[in-house]
Amino acid sequence: MDKDIRGKVAIVGIGHTAQGELPGQSPELNSVLAIKEAMRDAGIDRSALDGLITCKSVQGTNTDCQVGPLLGINPRYAQTLDYGTCNFSIHLAVQAIVTGMADTVALCYGANARTAKFPFGFTAPTLAGASGLMHVGGPAALALQRYKSLYGMTDEEFGYIAVGAREWARRNPVALFRDPMSMADYLAMDYLIEPLRRPDLTMISDGGVALILTSAERAGDFPNKPVYILGMSEASQIRGEFTPSYLDREFLGLASQQIWNSTGMTQSDIDLLYIQDPTAFWVLQMIEHFGFAPLGEGGKWLAEGHTLPGGSLPLNTNGGQLSECYMWGWMHIVEAVRQLRGVAGPERQVSGAEIAMYLSTQTWFKGGASIISTHKG
Repeated sequence: MDKDIRGKVAIVGIGHTAQGELPGQSPELNSVLAIKEAMRDAGIDRSALDGLITCKSVQGTNTDCQVGPLLGINPRYAQTLDYGTCNFSIHLAVQAIVTGMADTVALCYGANARTAKFPFGFTAPTLAGASGLMHVGGPAALALQRYKSLYGMTDEEFGYIAVGAREWARRNPVALFRDPMSMADYLAMDYLIEPLRRPDLTMISDGGVALILTSAERAGDFPNKPVYILGMSEASQIRGEFTPSYLDREFLGLASQQIWNSTGMTQSDIDLLYIQDPTAFWVLQMIEHFGFAPLGEGGKWLAEGHTLPGGSLPLNTNGGQLSECYMWGWMHIVEAVRQLRGVAGPERQVSGAEIAMYLSTQTWFKGGASIISTHKG
């Protein structure tokens, strides 16, 4: 069986709602509104869709059986992922298209967690009695504290993730957090969960995001420049905290090896990097696990300015989840497509960018990677 998916599937439409507070709009409505924007971008109507993949909202709704009827479609292929983070949704869509189960697939995520005041606290089975571990920020802070102890990273070095996200967000009219934030401002803030400060953790927001994917053979029929999937990978440690050193998320190294080996590409081929960032520490881990900086040296690498505007590897040029919005990483792909099309706007467009990489995770359980480009190979 041919395992090479390079250039066989393309993103031909992107769309999203406003982000922030959308009172009265359900996750399903936000998804439908986003799909309509993506169809408009792709120059199609709903009759062209024979596939639908929805990502459950944080509330556990937004299923295909809810979104499809609201959109008025009855596609021959329909699925819902519990945690799509766009990467996993893209990978499922690629598999559906290359196997002939669908030709043109809409992918979507919708949420109203902010106006619904969804409680984000949780209790992991073996951590129930541990103070501060009731939210993803608790385990992330614990892992960061261990990392700092092992490698001596400073708060200032780590701060380049949040400060850089804000610098990019200031150039993005969609972003929710656009107030200036210098390194001095960042360091002056109190810890929220030591050693994490407020800008090191995502906000909560409402909204919807959608993509349209189709086969490479059909991609030329759409009005905008297609963005092709060059490679993808996934790895997991679904035993979670029962895995030794689970907070180090070493399993991400397997996803890294897989995508570099399967594509024959290297880190130097990547022009733009997008990392799903519910916490800034997940960003640092993925930078290292995917080989952009050596283990333990990510802080020094960040401090050299690589990911900032004008740097050698722009990171989360939309501001990411730390400063743009909280859409489980879906807006990262929308931004990557805009950058590759060359339509991100004069203030944040990265000149000459041709290849982007998107990395996402479900906390410490699973992770995935995608490489996309306007070129097929």
